[in-house]
Amino acid sequence: MIELDGSEGEGGGQILRSALALSILTGKPFKLINIRARRSKPGLQPQHLMCVKAAGTISGALYKGASNGSAVLYFEPSAVKPGKYIFSIGTAGATSLVLHTVALPLALRGGSPSEITITGGTHNQHAPCYHFLETTWAAYLRRMGIEVELEMIRPGFYPRGGGEIRAVIHPCSRVNGLSILTCPELTTAGGFSSFAGLPESVGRKQARRLSVRLKSEGVESHIPMEEWEAANPGTVAAVIFRQAPVPPLFFGLGERGKPAESVADDAADEAIRFRDAKCPVDPHSADQLLLPLGFSPDASEYRTSEITRHLTTNIATVRRFVDRNVELDAEEGQPGTVRIAAVV
Repeated sequence: MIELDGSEGEGGGQILRSALALSILTGKPFKLINIRARRSKPGLQPQHLMCVKAAGTISGALYKGASNGSAVLYFEPSAVKPGKYIFSIGTAGATSLVLHTVALPLALRGGSPSEITITGGTHNQHAPCYHFLETTWAAYLRRMGIEVELEMIRPGFYPRGGGEIRAVIHPCSRVNGLSILTCPELTTAGGFSSFAGLPESVGRKQARRLSVRLKSEGVESHIPMEEWEAANPGTVAAVIFRQAPVPPLFFGLGERGKPAESVADDAADEAIRFRDAKCPVDPHSADQLLLPLGFSPDASEYRTSEITRHLTTNIATVRRFVDRNVELDAEEGQPGTVRIAAVV
């Protein structure tokens, strides 16, 4: 049994999600202690519990410790069962993170298509939003030979959630390696300004601010407005660079008392940092690419605009389950290249 310490690295839920997926993919059981030890509410919270239960359901796993606030989890998978699954988080917890947990095992070990429906939050702080999944994550998977069809049935914001996403995950017999080292100059951007349950002026302010910020940085943009229906009010401002090898999406989220301009600034700040780094892979994708590439027989290399703690944590977790040589050529906080050696 592989023993992992959840207080190491970024100290959040990432080790849990990666360990669940890697355990199912390799058939190796694990014990995880000090779960989310570095968070203000340590232990398993509803979205993490749903990750465990979803992973257990698709793989017929035996597990112990899956309760609210639990700091220790034992997990022993069996065979993956493709099928039609519905997972309800019950809060505004991130639907994207539950999907991240089960998508790769179903694609590589399922043998036939699976349909996953997840209810909860679709646009959350500290998690990929639905549109990042659709625009960026799914596009990277497609380049690796993994086909995931995505649909947002309805958006869900904090605190009520109530959003719903659906994914059809197709079986993949071989993961292709990646070589993404250069990025063209990014001079144009797309995106959107969305609002739900709020005056149209909020969406207009976000769109105007994004356009002004980007133009001041030499980036021409087209930012349409979208009005959504959701269980509670919310806003999203997003920037997409479609000139990049795979289009990265950067977003800001509204919250009570936060000006619309600040929502747009969050998206613009991150987008401009990425543009200025002149690297093709955004920092959020950099750690998400590791798991699928760990199961490709090919060598891979990709350059990211920032080596994050999430990336170094995921490298350490992958190495515990899979015998692959993964190297970085820079320190955390800097641009750098990830290299994964071919299977000998």
